[in-house]
Amino acid sequence: MDIFEKFKTDKGNLGQYQKEAHGYFSFPKLEGEIGSRMKFRGKEVLNWSLNNYCGLANHPEVRKADSLAAAQYGLAYPMGARMMSGQTSMHEELERQLASFVSKPDAFLLNFGYQGMISIIDAICGRNDVVVYDAEAHACILDGVRLHMGKRFVFQHNDMNSLRKQLEHATTLAQKTGGGILVISEGVFGMAGDCGKLDEIVALKSEFSFRFLVDDAHGFGTMGPTGAGTGEHFGVQDGIDMYFGTFAKAMAGIGAFIASSEEVCDYLRYNMRSQTFAKSLPMAMVLGLLKRLELIRTEPELREKLWVIVRALQAGLKAENFDLGVTNSPVTPVYLSGSVPEGTNVVMDLRENYNIFCSIVVYPVIPKGQLLLRLIPTSIHTIEDVEYTIKAFSEVRKNLESGKYAGNKFAQISR
Repeated sequence: MDIFEKFKTDKGNLGQYQKEAHGYFSFPKLEGEIGSRMKFRGKEVLNWSLNNYCGLANHPEVRKADSLAAAQYGLAYPMGARMMSGQTSMHEELERQLASFVSKPDAFLLNFGYQGMISIIDAICGRNDVVVYDAEAHACILDGVRLHMGKRFVFQHNDMNSLRKQLEHATTLAQKTGGGILVISEGVFGMAGDCGKLDEIVALKSEFSFRFLVDDAHGFGTMGPTGAGTGEHFGVQDGIDMYFGTFAKAMAGIGAFIASSEEVCDYLRYNMRSQTFAKSLPMAMVLGLLKRLELIRTEPELREKLWVIVRALQAGLKAENFDLGVTNSPVTPVYLSGSVPEGTNVVMDLRENYNIFCSIVVYPVIPKGQLLLRLIPTSIHTIEDVEYTIKAFSEVRKNLESGKYAGNKFAQISR
């Protein structure tokens, strides 16, 4: 059989909706200057689907740093992987500054967050080691765990009793294999917006022997008194053995880093396959990231403005009796009841008639009968944006509850 033959009938879990969804619900094109208002299908929309928490994407100092760096170095330098020919003093300087910012002895730059996390788990854990991870961990963690050749245990999301039970199993097994235990959680869970119980996990170190890896993609730059992340927010950064942050959220860039002891970072420098065999981050991005990090450190008003918008949006939605689940971060999920077709019509109404662009999550990612509209507030949104969005959501909910979105076909709803 031709290996491609199956693609004629099996499009995959998401691909099965490709014909109806492509270009609108999936792979939509947001065009124009990055901001709270962008163009979608030729018209301006209020955009709540931006990974630009602190508004750095179009910050004038960032744009200047990016353009000057690109003009000086282009996008090719340095050529090759860092181990071979892609090392520069500015890559090392960014690592030093990141390590200092998150209160760790050392840090190692990664080309991308997703492949970085996968490769960290692969490099750290041998076949005798045991991985224990949260059930709602990001896909990059799940894929890294799947590559792990040893045993793995999953604990129920943020459930410390479940974690304790899995640690007991892991401890028994590690004693037999002679391996160690790695616990993995997230600082902020990107879908529901709740924080990982980092303080309670760190406290378990007094009872169990394990190392703790935290993926803080949504927490780095947004959480904690200085923006140093969710570990800082809980006051347990010292108890996190490996702190992972990305540049794709608050930093509005590309790449990631892992911060830990010098011994661990040195080991990763020489053993992470995704970095050993991949091109170094371009110098233009490195210099741009140095400017972004400087602004996060020296302009706390960017983060403060973000939280003004977060609190106004979440408080306003709650006042209208919207269900935001358990979020305690900027990530703002709005839960509604309805079928998948109803959900698609909700989104179409928001986009076509209210000019609001936000992401929707439906079954099989969440349970049947549930819809999730995911809003990402930023420091460049305004209180007027918040008030308009709450009013629009209230009207759309009335339409949903009255059955206006019922049916099995995608339909444009006009007011």
